Amino acid sequence: MIGIYLLGALTIAITLFFSRNKLVEYSLVGVFLGLQTIFTVHTCMHNGITELVYFTYDSLGILLLVTLNIVSIPAAIHSYIYIETHKENPQTRAIYLSSFVLILMAISAGYLSNHIAVTWIFTEITTLAASALIYHHRNKLALEGTWKYVFICAISITFIFIGILFLSLSLQHAGSDDLSFKNLLAKSGQLNPIWLRMAFLFIFTGFTAKLGLVPMFTAGIDAKDTAPAPAGALLASVLMNLGFVGIFRFYVVVANTPLLHWAQLVVGSAAFLSLFVATVYMMKVKNIKRMLAYSGIEHMGIVMLGIAAGGIGYYAAVLHIILHAFVKSSLFFQFNQLYRVFQNKSIYHVGNYFKYNPTGAIVLLLGFISTTAMPPSGLFVSEFLIFKSLFDVGQIVLLIAVLLLLTMIIWSFGKNIFKVLFVPAVGFDDSNVEKISPWESVSQFVLLATAVYLGLNPPAIFVQMLQESVSLLPL
Repeated sequence: MIGIYLLGALTIAITLFFSRNKLVEYSLVGVFLGLQTIFTVHTCMHNGITELVYFTYDSLGILLLVTLNIVSIPAAIHSYIYIETHKENPQTRAIYLSSFVLILMAISAGYLSNHIAVTWIFTEITTLAASALIYHHRNKLALEGTWKYVFICAISITFIFIGILFLSLSLQHAGSDDLSFKNLLAKSGQLNPIWLRMAFLFIFTGFTAKLGLVPMFTAGIDAKDTAPAPAGALLASVLMNLGFVGIFRFYVVVANTPLLHWAQLVVGSAAFLSLFVATVYMMKVKNIKRMLAYSGIEHMGIVMLGIAAGGIGYYAAVLHIILHAFVKSSLFFQFNQLYRVFQNKSIYHVGNYFKYNPTGAIVLLLGFISTTAMPPSGLFVSEFLIFKSLFDVGQIVLLIAVLLLLTMIIWSFGKNIFKVLFVPAVGFDDSNVEKISPWESVSQFVLLATAVYLGLNPPAIFVQMLQESVSLLPL
């Protein structure tokens, strides 16, 4: 089935690129969403099956693929609204929709890849597709954001490639050349520790560009700011999850070697530094989209703290990235409406959003509560479990420092959000404010409600798959 999916998605993407007929393009996107849904259902029904040698439908991949499928539908809807509202010309519309299909295809394949080199290939494809989305507006800021993204991602991809070479050297010590995650795990006790350390450092650093973690977090900030909001939603959710997959699958291998504690130190250090960086920028940022982007760095730092702590932290980390994808994408979708009202993304030039779009304002308020992990946010559950994992391993000082940083982030985030919602914008002429249909916010309510439901009352099958996702990690 994955062969049909990849061939079908690639054919649709190529056709979209050359098409200039609006009806044909929207119909093809609809066909792709149908194909994506069918493929997702197929993977759910064939858990544990391997296809085309390099793709295995495991619990982690299936969970993230279902997440992507749920997010992709409102992303397509809001992309349609965005294109029609801005009256995009046929060429830019075709490139956008083609890149939209291509990036979703590459992310899906990356989730299910059982081979480090195959994961690397599809990660590179996401860079190419994302670059076209970032450059969509064809202006100076878009160009700057695009070349920064391409430059940093090119370095990150090179780092991953070098890491794979080091991993090959480490694997030669075990008398094998199969870089599949299954074989690496089976040979983990025989891997050369020196080359394995080097491989982990390079592969981890490379994937932080997609995950949004120190040291290469800068790749995503300008990208999410300059890309159209529906595309930014994908970059801030399902693409970040691909970065997590790249690190997590290799971390499982390293965790089953004597290098576990060293790897935990590396991951934990990057995670805490990410929280610190996010705090610094959140306290001074005045661009709403960049604020949401820096919030993503904060959450990925929390996720990786759970991985570094181990125990229940593993379970909570996977839960957190799924819930975060729903919450953060909903905020980016809502930004699309916010910008249509104020034609600005600066905190200084927006305000009193409740007056102009009450339904959308409620989404922002609920999104703020969810993003900052306040009850009844589903993220409250995952963050609490991560904090518990830190407490269980005796990292009390680190836990206190993290809580202090998160307190500052909540204050900064709240100050800006409440300014947007309640404080009138100075000098804003509201005589020609566009009327936003409340129906445009329905998808965001669904996404936020899904995050609450999965966090507070998760189905048994969901919990089981989360447990299976981390079952290969040592307790």
